[in-house]
Amino acid sequence: MDTNAFFKKATLLICSSLDIEIALWRCREFIAGYIPADEIYLNIYEPDQGSIRYIARADRQTAVKLEKTINLPEALIESIENSKRLQNGILIIDPEEDPMGRIISREFGFADISMMALRLIIGEQRLGVMDVFAKGKNRFTNQHAELLQLLKEPFAIAMANALKHQQVVRLKEQLASDNRSFNLELIAHAGDKVVGAGGGLKDVMESVAQIAPLKNTILIVGETGTGKEVIANAIHQSSARRNEPFIKVNCGAIPEHLIDSELFGHEKGAFTGAIAQKRGRFERADKGTIFLDEIGELPLWAQVRLLRVLQNQEIERVGGSPPIHLDIRVIAATHRDLRQMVQSGEFREDLWFRINAFPIHIPPLRHRKMDIQLLVDYFLNKKSRELGIHKLPALAPDAIDRLGERKWPGNVRELENAVERALIEQRQGPLSFQHSLEEPGNDQLVIPLEEERKKDSLTLDAVTRKHIVQILDAVDGRISGPNGAATLLGVHPNTLRNKMEKLAIKFGRKRYH
Repeated sequence: MDTNAFFKKATLLICSSLDIEIALWRCREFIAGYIPADEIYLNIYEPDQGSIRYIARADRQTAVKLEKTINLPEALIESIENSKRLQNGILIIDPEEDPMGRIISREFGFADISMMALRLIIGEQRLGVMDVFAKGKNRFTNQHAELLQLLKEPFAIAMANALKHQQVVRLKEQLASDNRSFNLELIAHAGDKVVGAGGGLKDVMESVAQIAPLKNTILIVGETGTGKEVIANAIHQSSARRNEPFIKVNCGAIPEHLIDSELFGHEKGAFTGAIAQKRGRFERADKGTIFLDEIGELPLWAQVRLLRVLQNQEIERVGGSPPIHLDIRVIAATHRDLRQMVQSGEFREDLWFRINAFPIHIPPLRHRKMDIQLLVDYFLNKKSRELGIHKLPALAPDAIDRLGERKWPGNVRELENAVERALIEQRQGPLSFQHSLEEPGNDQLVIPLEEERKKDSLTLDAVTRKHIVQILDAVDGRISGPNGAATLLGVHPNTLRNKMEKLAIKFGRKRYH
Protein backbone atom coordinates (compact mmCIF):
# COMPACT_ATOMS: atom_id res chain seq x y z
CA MET A 1 0.00 0.00 0.00
CA ASP A 2 1.04 3.66 -0.46
CA THR A 3 1.88 4.77 3.11
CA ASN A 4 2.32 8.41 2.01
CA ALA A 5 -1.21 8.53 0.62
CA PHE A 6 -2.49 6.83 3.79
CA PHE A 7 -0.72 9.37 5.99
CA LYS A 8 -1.91 12.36 3.93
CA LYS A 9 -5.57 11.30 3.84
CA ALA A 10 -5.67 10.33 7.53
CA THR A 11 -3.97 13.60 8.56
CA LEU A 12 -6.53 15.68 6.64
CA LEU A 13 -9.34 13.85 8.42
CA ILE A 14 -7.71 14.19 11.84
CA CYS A 15 -7.31 17.94 11.37
CA SER A 16 -10.74 18.45 9.79
CA SER A 17 -12.48 19.69 12.94
CA LEU A 18 -11.72 21.33 16.28
CA ASP A 19 -14.32 18.99 17.78
CA ILE A 20 -11.98 16.12 18.51
CA GLU A 21 -14.77 13.52 18.59
CA ILE A 22 -15.85 14.45 15.04
CA ALA A 23 -12.28 14.28 13.75
CA LEU A 24 -11.83 10.96 15.59
CA TRP A 25 -14.91 9.46 13.96
CA ARG A 26 -13.88 10.54 10.44
CA CYS A 27 -10.43 9.12 10.94
CA ARG A 28 -11.79 5.83 12.33
CA GLU A 29 -13.99 5.45 9.26
CA PHE A 30 -10.92 5.80 7.04
CA ILE A 31 -8.34 3.69 8.90
CA ALA A 32 -10.87 0.89 9.47
CA GLY A 33 -10.17 -0.06 5.85
CA TYR A 34 -6.56 -0.80 6.81
CA ILE A 35 -6.65 -1.60 10.54
CA PRO A 36 -9.29 -3.52 12.52
CA ALA A 37 -10.53 -0.49 14.48
CA ASP A 38 -14.02 -1.04 15.87
CA GLU A 39 -13.67 1.70 18.51
CA ILE A 40 -11.14 4.45 19.23
CA TYR A 41 -10.82 6.25 22.58
CA LEU A 42 -8.73 9.27 23.57
CA ASN A 43 -7.53 9.75 27.13
CA ILE A 44 -5.36 12.18 29.08
CA TYR A 45 -2.91 10.78 31.60
CA GLU A 46 -2.96 12.80 34.84
CA PRO A 47 -0.14 11.53 37.08
CA ASP A 48 -0.78 14.20 39.74
CA GLN A 49 -4.34 12.90 40.11
CA GLY A 50 -3.34 9.25 39.76
CA SER A 51 -5.82 8.75 36.93
CA ILE A 52 -6.52 8.72 33.23
CA ARG A 53 -9.36 10.87 31.91
CA TYR A 54 -11.17 9.84 28.73
CA ILE A 55 -12.41 12.75 26.60
CA ALA A 56 -13.72 11.20 23.32
CA ARG A 57 -14.91 7.94 21.75
CA ALA A 58 -15.73 6.94 18.16
CA ASP A 59 -17.28 3.67 16.93
CA ARG A 60 -18.99 2.52 13.73
CA GLN A 61 -22.19 4.47 14.41
CA THR A 62 -21.29 7.63 16.30
CA ALA A 63 -18.75 9.83 18.04
CA VAL A 64 -19.31 11.28 21.52
CA LYS A 65 -17.57 13.39 24.12
CA LEU A 66 -16.57 11.55 27.26
CA GLU A 67 -16.01 12.68 30.80
CA LYS A 68 -14.90 9.42 32.36
CA THR A 69 -12.04 9.26 34.84
CA ILE A 70 -10.37 5.97 35.81
CA ASN A 71 -8.37 6.02 39.02
CA LEU A 72 -5.19 3.90 38.88
CA PRO A 73 -3.58 1.92 41.71
CA GLU A 74 -0.40 3.48 43.09
CA ALA A 75 1.66 0.45 42.13
CA LEU A 76 0.50 0.72 38.53
CA ILE A 77 1.32 4.47 38.37
CA GLU A 78 4.81 3.77 39.70
CA SER A 79 5.20 0.94 37.19
CA ILE A 80 4.15 3.23 34.34
CA GLU A 81 6.56 5.98 35.43
CA ASN A 82 9.54 3.60 35.85
CA SER A 83 9.00 1.28 32.90
CA LYS A 84 9.68 1.73 29.21
CA ARG A 85 6.02 1.13 28.44
CA LEU A 86 5.00 2.94 25.26
CA GLN A 87 8.54 4.28 24.97
CA ASN A 88 8.41 3.88 21.22
CA GLY A 89 4.95 5.35 20.98
CA ILE A 90 2.77 2.26 20.45
CA LEU A 91 2.03 -1.05 22.16
CA ILE A 92 -0.15 -4.05 21.34
CA ILE A 93 -1.88 -5.11 24.54
CA ASP A 94 -3.66 -8.28 25.55
CA PRO A 95 -6.26 -6.94 28.02
CA GLU A 96 -6.33 -10.21 29.95
CA GLU A 97 -2.56 -10.21 30.49
CA ASP A 98 -1.83 -6.47 30.95
CA PRO A 99 -2.73 -4.66 34.25
CA MET A 100 -3.74 -1.45 32.48
CA GLY A 101 -5.69 -3.42 29.87
CA ARG A 102 -7.61 -5.28 32.58
CA ILE A 103 -8.60 -2.02 34.32
CA ILE A 104 -9.77 -0.39 31.07
CA SER A 105 -11.68 -3.50 29.94
CA ARG A 106 -13.44 -3.72 33.31
CA GLU A 107 -14.38 -0.01 33.34
CA PHE A 108 -15.87 -0.11 29.83
CA GLY A 109 -17.34 -3.64 30.08
CA PHE A 110 -15.18 -5.08 27.31
CA ALA A 111 -14.79 -8.84 26.85
CA ASP A 112 -12.99 -10.90 24.22
CA ILE A 113 -11.23 -7.87 22.71
CA SER A 114 -7.86 -6.77 21.29
CA MET A 115 -6.22 -3.42 22.08
CA MET A 116 -3.50 -1.07 20.75
CA ALA A 117 -2.28 2.01 22.65
CA LEU A 118 -0.66 4.95 20.83
CA ARG A 119 1.15 7.46 23.02
CA LEU A 120 0.64 11.13 22.04
CA ILE A 121 3.56 13.48 22.73
CA ILE A 122 4.51 16.99 21.57
CA GLY A 123 8.10 17.87 22.44
CA GLU A 124 8.52 16.90 26.08
CA GLN A 125 4.83 17.21 26.89
CA ARG A 126 2.95 13.94 27.29
CA LEU A 127 -0.65 14.61 26.24
CA GLY A 128 -2.30 11.22 26.56
CA VAL A 129 -3.00 7.95 24.78
CA MET A 130 -5.19 6.82 21.90
CA ASP A 131 -6.66 3.37 22.52
CA VAL A 132 -7.79 1.31 19.51
CA PHE A 133 -10.08 -1.68 20.17
CA ALA A 134 -11.13 -4.57 17.91
CA LYS A 135 -13.50 -7.40 18.74
CA GLY A 136 -11.86 -10.81 19.12
CA LYS A 137 -8.49 -12.09 20.24
CA ASN A 138 -5.14 -11.31 18.58
CA ARG A 139 -6.59 -9.00 15.92
CA PHE A 140 -3.57 -6.65 15.73
CA THR A 141 -0.23 -7.30 14.07
CA ASN A 142 3.10 -5.42 14.00
CA GLN A 143 2.15 -4.15 10.53
CA HIS A 144 -0.99 -2.60 11.98
CA ALA A 145 1.08 -1.00 14.74
CA GLU A 146 3.58 0.45 12.26
CA LEU A 147 0.77 1.88 10.15
CA LEU A 148 -0.98 3.46 13.12
CA GLN A 149 2.29 4.88 14.41
CA LEU A 150 2.48 7.05 11.29
CA LEU A 151 -0.41 9.03 12.74
CA LYS A 152 1.21 9.72 16.10
CA GLU A 153 2.15 13.34 15.40
CA PRO A 154 -1.11 14.37 13.63
CA PHE A 155 -3.16 12.92 16.49
CA ALA A 156 -0.94 14.63 19.07
CA ILE A 157 -1.33 18.00 17.34
CA ALA A 158 -5.10 17.54 16.94
CA MET A 159 -5.44 16.60 20.59
CA ALA A 160 -3.39 19.60 21.74
CA ASN A 161 -5.55 21.90 19.61
CA ALA A 162 -8.73 20.30 20.93
CA LEU A 163 -7.61 20.77 24.53
CA LYS A 164 -6.82 24.44 23.85
CA HIS A 165 -10.17 24.84 22.14
CA GLN A 166 -11.98 23.31 25.12
CA GLN A 167 -10.08 25.68 27.42
CA VAL A 168 -11.13 28.69 25.33
CA VAL A 169 -14.76 27.52 25.40
CA ARG A 170 -14.62 27.11 29.19
CA LEU A 171 -13.07 30.55 29.61
CA LYS A 172 -15.71 32.06 27.33
CA GLU A 173 -18.47 30.45 29.37
CA GLN A 174 -16.80 31.63 32.56
CA LEU A 175 -16.54 35.15 31.14
CA ALA A 176 -20.24 35.08 30.24
CA SER A 177 -21.07 33.93 33.75
CA ASP A 178 -18.84 36.63 35.28
CA ASN A 179 -20.49 39.22 33.04
CA ARG A 180 -23.95 38.17 34.22
CA SER A 181 -22.78 38.45 37.81
CA PHE A 182 -21.22 41.85 37.08
CA ASN A 183 -24.47 43.09 35.55
CA LEU A 184 -26.40 41.97 38.62
CA GLU A 185 -23.93 43.85 40.84
CA LEU A 186 -24.23 46.89 38.58
CA ILE A 187 -28.01 46.79 38.83
CA ALA A 188 -27.75 46.52 42.60
CA HIS A 189 -25.40 49.52 42.67
CA ALA A 190 -27.23 51.72 40.18
CA GLY A 191 -30.68 50.64 41.32
CA ASP A 192 -32.80 47.95 39.73
CA LYS A 193 -35.81 50.24 39.56
CA VAL A 194 -36.38 53.85 38.58
CA VAL A 195 -37.84 55.72 41.53
CA GLY A 196 -40.48 58.09 40.21
CA ALA A 197 -41.21 56.09 37.05
CA GLY A 198 -44.91 56.67 37.58
CA GLY A 199 -44.51 60.27 38.73
CA GLY A 200 -42.00 62.91 37.73
CA LEU A 201 -40.18 60.53 35.38
CA LYS A 202 -43.28 59.17 33.66
CA ASP A 203 -42.47 60.87 30.33
CA VAL A 204 -38.85 59.73 30.56
CA MET A 205 -39.88 56.10 31.10
CA GLU A 206 -42.29 56.28 28.16
CA SER A 207 -39.35 57.35 26.00
CA VAL A 208 -37.28 54.49 27.45
CA ALA A 209 -40.01 52.00 26.51
CA GLN A 210 -40.08 53.39 22.96
CA ILE A 211 -36.35 53.30 22.28
CA ALA A 212 -35.08 50.35 24.39
CA PRO A 213 -35.96 47.55 21.89
CA LEU A 214 -34.15 49.35 19.04
CA LYS A 215 -30.45 49.78 18.26
CA ASN A 216 -30.44 53.57 17.93
CA THR A 217 -27.84 55.75 19.60
CA ILE A 218 -29.40 57.71 22.48
CA LEU A 219 -28.51 61.01 24.14
CA ILE A 220 -29.55 61.51 27.77
CA VAL A 221 -29.54 65.14 28.88
CA GLY A 222 -29.89 66.29 32.46
CA GLU A 223 -28.27 68.28 35.22
CA THR A 224 -25.59 66.70 37.39
CA GLY A 225 -27.08 64.22 39.82
CA THR A 226 -30.42 63.68 38.05
CA GLY A 227 -29.77 59.95 37.47
CA LYS A 228 -28.57 59.71 33.88
CA GLU A 229 -26.75 56.43 34.59
CA VAL A 230 -29.90 54.94 36.13
CA ILE A 231 -31.88 55.74 32.97
CA ALA A 232 -29.09 54.34 30.76
CA ASN A 233 -29.13 51.15 32.83
CA ALA A 234 -32.92 50.97 32.49
CA ILE A 235 -32.61 51.20 28.70
CA HIS A 236 -30.01 48.41 28.66
CA GLN A 237 -32.05 46.15 30.97
CA SER A 238 -35.17 46.68 28.83
CA SER A 239 -33.36 45.79 25.60
CA ALA A 240 -32.47 42.49 23.95
CA ARG A 241 -28.88 43.12 25.11
CA ARG A 242 -29.73 42.81 28.81
CA ASN A 243 -27.54 39.70 29.24
CA GLU A 244 -24.58 41.27 27.46
CA PRO A 245 -22.01 43.78 28.84
CA PHE A 246 -23.00 47.24 30.05
CA ILE A 247 -19.78 49.26 30.06
CA LYS A 248 -19.73 52.71 31.64
CA VAL A 249 -17.18 55.35 30.63
CA ASN A 250 -16.82 58.74 32.31
CA CYS A 251 -15.35 60.70 29.40
CA GLY A 252 -14.30 63.58 31.64
CA ALA A 253 -12.32 61.35 34.00
CA ILE A 254 -9.92 59.90 31.41
CA PRO A 255 -6.65 61.85 30.92
CA GLU A 256 -6.45 63.10 27.37
CA HIS A 257 -3.30 61.13 26.53
CA LEU A 258 -5.00 57.87 27.60
CA ILE A 259 -8.33 58.32 25.78
CA ASP A 260 -7.25 56.35 22.69
CA SER A 261 -5.95 53.41 24.68
CA GLU A 262 -8.84 53.34 27.18
CA LEU A 263 -11.61 53.54 24.58
CA PHE A 264 -10.13 51.63 21.66
CA GLY A 265 -7.37 49.48 23.19
CA HIS A 266 -3.81 49.00 22.03
CA GLU A 267 -1.47 46.38 20.62
CA LYS A 268 1.59 45.13 22.42
CA GLY A 269 4.48 47.53 21.82
CA ALA A 270 2.25 50.28 20.42
CA PHE A 271 3.91 52.77 22.77
CA THR A 272 6.26 52.83 25.74
CA GLY A 273 4.71 50.81 28.52
CA ALA A 274 2.39 48.79 26.26
CA ILE A 275 3.77 45.44 27.42
CA ALA A 276 0.68 43.47 26.39
CA GLN A 277 -2.33 43.74 24.13
CA LYS A 278 -5.27 45.55 25.73
CA ARG A 279 -8.94 45.51 24.79
CA GLY A 280 -10.55 48.93 25.04
CA ARG A 281 -13.92 49.81 26.53
CA PHE A 282 -15.67 49.65 23.14
CA GLU A 283 -14.33 46.17 22.43
CA ARG A 284 -15.34 44.98 25.91
CA ALA A 285 -18.88 46.23 25.24
CA ASP A 286 -19.25 44.13 22.06
CA LYS A 287 -22.78 42.69 21.73
CA GLY A 288 -23.84 44.95 24.60
CA THR A 289 -24.13 48.64 25.49
CA ILE A 290 -21.54 51.32 26.16
CA PHE A 291 -22.55 54.34 28.25
CA LEU A 292 -20.50 57.46 27.48
CA ASP A 293 -21.14 59.75 30.43
CA GLU A 294 -20.18 63.43 30.05
CA ILE A 295 -19.58 63.06 26.32
CA GLY A 296 -19.16 66.84 26.06
CA GLU A 297 -15.78 66.51 27.82
CA LEU A 298 -14.20 64.58 24.92
CA PRO A 299 -11.62 66.62 22.97
CA LEU A 300 -12.35 67.27 19.31
CA TRP A 301 -9.90 64.66 17.98
CA ALA A 302 -11.55 61.98 20.14
CA GLN A 303 -14.96 63.09 18.86
CA VAL A 304 -13.72 62.30 15.34
CA ARG A 305 -12.76 58.75 16.44
CA LEU A 306 -16.14 58.30 18.12
CA LEU A 307 -17.97 59.48 15.00
CA ARG A 308 -16.20 56.78 12.95
CA VAL A 309 -17.27 54.14 15.45
CA LEU A 310 -20.90 55.25 15.22
CA GLN A 311 -20.79 55.38 11.41
CA ASN A 312 -18.88 52.16 10.70
CA GLN A 313 -19.45 50.08 13.86
CA GLU A 314 -15.74 49.24 13.96
CA ILE A 315 -12.62 50.33 15.83
CA GLU A 316 -8.87 50.13 15.43
CA ARG A 317 -6.59 49.50 18.38
CA VAL A 318 -3.64 51.84 18.86
CA GLY A 319 -0.74 50.25 17.03
CA GLY A 320 -2.13 49.66 13.56
CA SER A 321 -4.24 46.54 14.02
CA PRO A 322 -6.86 45.73 11.34
CA PRO A 323 -10.35 47.12 11.98
CA ILE A 324 -12.40 45.18 14.54
CA HIS A 325 -16.12 45.01 13.77
CA LEU A 326 -18.42 45.53 16.74
CA ASP A 327 -22.09 45.02 17.46
CA ILE A 328 -22.60 47.74 20.02
CA ARG A 329 -25.17 50.23 21.21
CA VAL A 330 -24.04 53.68 22.34
CA ILE A 331 -25.83 55.69 25.01
CA ALA A 332 -24.34 59.14 25.57
CA ALA A 333 -25.10 61.55 28.40
CA THR A 334 -24.24 65.14 29.28
CA HIS A 335 -25.21 67.95 31.61
CA ARG A 336 -23.87 70.55 29.17
CA ASP A 337 -25.60 72.44 26.35
CA LEU A 338 -24.14 70.61 23.35
CA ARG A 339 -25.94 72.88 20.90
CA GLN A 340 -24.12 75.87 22.40
CA MET A 341 -20.86 73.90 22.32
CA VAL A 342 -21.41 73.24 18.59
CA GLN A 343 -21.86 76.97 17.98
CA SER A 344 -18.69 77.79 19.94
CA GLY A 345 -16.69 75.09 18.09
CA GLU A 346 -16.17 72.89 21.17
CA PHE A 347 -18.30 70.01 19.87
CA ARG A 348 -18.51 68.60 16.34
CA GLU A 349 -21.76 69.32 14.56
CA ASP A 350 -21.77 65.99 12.67
CA LEU A 351 -21.36 64.07 15.95
CA TRP A 352 -24.12 66.18 17.50
CA PHE A 353 -26.53 65.23 14.70
CA ARG A 354 -25.50 61.58 15.01
CA ILE A 355 -26.22 61.25 18.75
CA ASN A 356 -29.15 63.69 19.02
CA ALA A 357 -31.67 61.73 16.94
CA PHE A 358 -33.58 60.63 20.05
CA PRO A 359 -32.69 62.76 23.08
CA ILE A 360 -34.13 61.97 26.51
CA HIS A 361 -34.35 64.94 28.88
CA ILE A 362 -34.36 64.15 32.60
CA PRO A 363 -36.07 66.89 34.64
CA PRO A 364 -34.22 68.24 37.67
CA LEU A 365 -35.47 67.28 41.13
CA ARG A 366 -36.93 70.79 41.72
CA HIS A 367 -39.35 70.04 38.84
CA ARG A 368 -40.40 66.64 40.21
CA LYS A 369 -40.96 67.32 43.89
CA MET A 370 -43.75 64.75 43.87
CA ASP A 371 -40.98 62.12 43.87
CA ILE A 372 -39.17 63.38 46.97
CA GLN A 373 -41.18 61.19 49.37
CA LEU A 374 -40.50 58.09 47.24
CA LEU A 375 -36.81 58.92 46.92
CA VAL A 376 -36.43 59.51 50.66
CA ASP A 377 -38.06 56.14 51.42
CA TYR A 378 -35.81 54.42 48.87
CA PHE A 379 -32.60 56.01 50.19
CA LEU A 380 -33.61 55.41 53.82
CA ASN A 381 -33.83 51.67 53.14
CA LYS A 382 -30.69 51.59 51.01
CA LYS A 383 -28.49 53.66 53.34
CA SER A 384 -29.78 51.92 56.45
CA ARG A 385 -28.62 48.57 55.02
CA GLU A 386 -25.23 50.05 54.15
CA LEU A 387 -24.81 51.62 57.61
CA GLY A 388 -26.03 48.55 59.47
CA ILE A 389 -29.12 50.26 60.88
CA HIS A 390 -31.73 47.54 61.43
CA LYS A 391 -34.62 49.72 62.60
CA LEU A 392 -35.50 52.59 60.30
CA PRO A 393 -35.78 55.90 62.18
CA ALA A 394 -39.01 57.87 61.76
CA LEU A 395 -39.23 61.16 59.88
CA ALA A 396 -40.01 64.43 61.65
CA PRO A 397 -43.55 65.71 60.82
CA ASP A 398 -42.27 68.60 58.71
CA ALA A 399 -39.30 66.74 57.15
CA ILE A 400 -40.76 66.20 53.67
CA ASP A 401 -42.11 69.78 53.53
CA ARG A 402 -38.64 71.03 54.49
CA LEU A 403 -37.08 68.96 51.71
CA GLY A 404 -39.67 70.15 49.20
CA GLU A 405 -38.78 73.81 49.80
CA ARG A 406 -35.19 73.28 48.67
CA LYS A 407 -34.00 73.97 45.11
CA TRP A 408 -31.68 70.90 45.06
CA PRO A 409 -28.88 72.11 42.76
CA GLY A 410 -27.25 68.67 43.17
CA ASN A 411 -30.55 66.93 42.39
CA VAL A 412 -31.11 63.29 43.40
CA ARG A 413 -27.46 62.80 44.35
CA GLU A 414 -27.66 65.72 46.77
CA LEU A 415 -30.85 64.28 48.29
CA GLU A 416 -29.13 60.92 48.72
CA ASN A 417 -26.25 62.61 50.56
CA ALA A 418 -28.71 64.52 52.76
CA VAL A 419 -30.47 61.28 53.74
CA GLU A 420 -27.16 59.56 54.50
CA ARG A 421 -25.93 62.49 56.63
CA ALA A 422 -29.22 62.61 58.54
CA LEU A 423 -29.00 58.87 59.25
CA ILE A 424 -25.46 59.27 60.58
CA GLU A 425 -26.35 62.26 62.79
CA GLN A 426 -29.84 61.23 63.89
CA ARG A 427 -29.96 57.45 63.59
CA GLN A 428 -32.31 57.22 66.59
CA GLY A 429 -34.73 59.58 64.84
CA PRO A 430 -36.80 61.44 64.14
CA LEU A 431 -35.01 62.67 60.99
CA SER A 432 -35.51 66.39 60.48
CA PHE A 433 -32.73 66.97 57.87
CA GLN A 434 -32.08 70.35 59.44
CA HIS A 435 -28.32 69.95 59.73
CA SER A 436 -27.91 67.80 56.62
CA LEU A 437 -29.26 70.61 54.47
CA GLU A 438 -26.72 73.13 55.69
CA GLU A 439 -23.76 73.82 53.44
CA PRO A 440 -20.60 72.84 55.37
CA GLY A 441 -18.07 75.63 55.58
CA ASN A 442 -20.34 78.06 53.77
CA ASP A 443 -18.92 80.97 55.71
CA GLN A 444 -15.52 80.31 54.21
CA LEU A 445 -16.75 80.58 50.62
CA VAL A 446 -17.10 84.35 50.43
CA ILE A 447 -15.45 85.05 47.09
CA PRO A 448 -13.99 88.50 46.56
CA LEU A 449 -15.04 89.54 43.08
CA GLU A 450 -13.97 93.23 43.19
CA GLU A 451 -11.34 93.58 40.47
CA GLU A 452 -8.88 96.37 39.87
CA ARG A 453 -10.11 98.47 36.98
CA LYS A 454 -7.21 97.91 34.63
CA LYS A 455 -8.98 95.97 31.88
CA ASP A 456 -7.23 97.83 29.09
CA SER A 457 -3.86 96.52 30.37
CA LEU A 458 -5.00 92.89 30.66
CA THR A 459 -5.41 90.28 27.91
CA LEU A 460 -8.35 87.83 27.97
CA ASP A 461 -6.04 85.02 29.15
CA ALA A 462 -4.70 87.22 31.92
CA VAL A 463 -8.21 88.11 33.10
CA THR A 464 -9.21 84.43 32.97
CA ARG A 465 -6.11 83.38 34.87
CA LYS A 466 -6.66 86.02 37.53
CA HIS A 467 -10.27 84.98 38.00
CA ILE A 468 -9.41 81.26 38.30
CA VAL A 469 -6.66 81.98 40.81
CA GLN A 470 -9.07 84.13 42.80
CA ILE A 471 -11.62 81.32 42.94
CA LEU A 472 -8.91 78.82 43.93
CA ASP A 473 -7.81 81.18 46.71
CA ALA A 474 -11.32 81.20 48.09
CA VAL A 475 -11.64 77.36 48.15
CA ASP A 476 -8.12 76.62 49.37
CA GLY A 477 -7.07 75.19 46.01
CA ARG A 478 -9.85 72.57 45.81
CA ILE A 479 -10.77 71.84 42.18
CA SER A 480 -13.52 69.18 42.36
CA GLY A 481 -16.29 68.43 44.81
CA PRO A 482 -19.45 70.34 45.74
CA ASN A 483 -17.45 73.31 47.07
CA GLY A 484 -14.64 73.09 44.54
CA ALA A 485 -13.59 75.70 42.03
CA ALA A 486 -15.02 73.74 39.09
CA THR A 487 -18.51 73.75 40.63
CA LEU A 488 -18.33 77.47 41.37
CA LEU A 489 -17.16 78.20 37.84
CA GLY A 490 -19.81 75.94 36.32
CA VAL A 491 -17.37 73.69 34.43
CA HIS A 492 -16.24 70.07 34.64
CA PRO A 493 -13.13 69.52 36.84
CA ASN A 494 -11.15 68.14 33.88
CA THR A 495 -12.08 71.19 31.80
CA LEU A 496 -10.78 73.43 34.58
CA ARG A 497 -7.57 71.40 34.90
CA ASN A 498 -6.97 71.68 31.14
CA LYS A 499 -7.53 75.44 31.31
CA MET A 500 -5.19 75.75 34.30
CA GLU A 501 -2.51 73.84 32.43
CA LYS A 502 -2.81 76.16 29.42
CA LEU A 503 -2.61 79.22 31.67
CA ALA A 504 0.35 77.82 33.66
CA ILE A 505 -1.62 77.60 36.91
CA LYS A 506 -0.09 74.82 38.98
CA PHE A 507 -2.27 72.03 40.38
CA GLY A 508 -2.75 71.30 44.06
CA ARG A 509 -3.75 73.38 47.05
CA LYS A 510 -1.48 76.36 47.82
CA ARG A 511 0.50 75.62 44.62
CA TYR A 512 -1.50 77.38 41.94
CA HIS A 513 0.19 80.81 41.94
